Amino acid sequence: MKPETWNSIALVSVVLLFAAGCVTVPPESEPPPARIGGQPQPRPAPTPTPRVKPPPLTPPKPEVPFRDAVAIQTLLDRRNFSCNCADGVIGTKTRQALRAWQGANGLPVTGKPDELTLAKLGPLDAAFTTHTVTDEELAALTPVPKTWWGKSQAAQLGYETLLELIAEKYHAAEEAVRKLNPDAAWPSPPAGTTLVVPNPRPSNIPKADSLTILLNEKLVRARDADGRLVAQFPCSIAKDKEKRPAGVLTVVNCASEPTYTLDPAVFLEDKEVQALGKRLIIPPGPNNPVGVAWITLSLPGYGMHGTPRPEEIGRTGSHGCFRLANWNAEKLIRMIRIGMPVTVEE
Repeated sequence: MKPETWNSIALVSVVLLFAAGCVTVPPESEPPPARIGGQPQPRPAPTPTPRVKPPPLTPPKPEVPFRDAVAIQTLLDRRNFSCNCADGVIGTKTRQALRAWQGANGLPVTGKPDELTLAKLGPLDAAFTTHTVTDEELAALTPVPKTWWGKSQAAQLGYETLLELIAEKYHAAEEAVRKLNPDAAWPSPPAGTTLVVPNPRPSNIPKADSLTILLNEKLVRARDADGRLVAQFPCSIAKDKEKRPAGVLTVVNCASEPTYTLDPAVFLEDKEVQALGKRLIIPPGPNNPVGVAWITLSLPGYGMHGTPRPEEIGRTGSHGCFRLANWNAEKLIRMIRIGMPVTVEE
């Protein structure tokens, strides 16, 4: 047989063995192990590739510096267009307030603190004042009981810390108060401490002729007798859509510093309340479940009221009523009249 024939047969045999998996060829990146004295030697361990640490992410620069944002929120608050708590962030509630105030004042509705808006609002530095801590304020601080029974036995549900008192008095988020006064001994600095705080004093509180509650936007709007928008407040609504009323209601009554009747029939999901087996009267104060103000609506069991947790306004979670920050609920009481229509819409 010719040599060429033998070579062809050998080549075909290798191909067939390779296809059957009997012969393997090391990849080019891994050459066969070296032999010293006829013995195969272990390959050296591969050198690990050093991991390059990615550069740290740079947080996005805020659209408006913190102090300027607090000032804008405070100046809007003075004009009864609330951003809820002044927190130094131009977020959803602040844009809602900007749009409403711009529209009510004939400005382009941008939802941004543009030049025309800032010129109309006035100097940002005028949005701040100072507060000096007093012995009386510190003496009035009191722990808030954790249980419903404990709350019912308290004389009043007041402030627990000076930080809570200052934040509520000046319509601000607690963290914003801290940032404005980083050297204060929080949460309850001693008497004589001077603090920089927002100054949300209203220029005036208008009389409203009607209210509208916008469920989707979680807003309460007040209009005067001529239909002009004169105030806007963020609110919280019921988590359960079936508990959200719709249509036209009316204001039946209102009260400042109300007590609260804890009814087990309303708190079916609360094991502590169910174990009590009876109604309890919860005393007044900023940490009362309905805050410092209550407005009775014509639908039985429904109302508009304050809250002990103002920074949570805008969420769903109530049992059907409409919650506002305490300061906005107080302001609303001064705007309304008995018999006023309250339209609830999507």
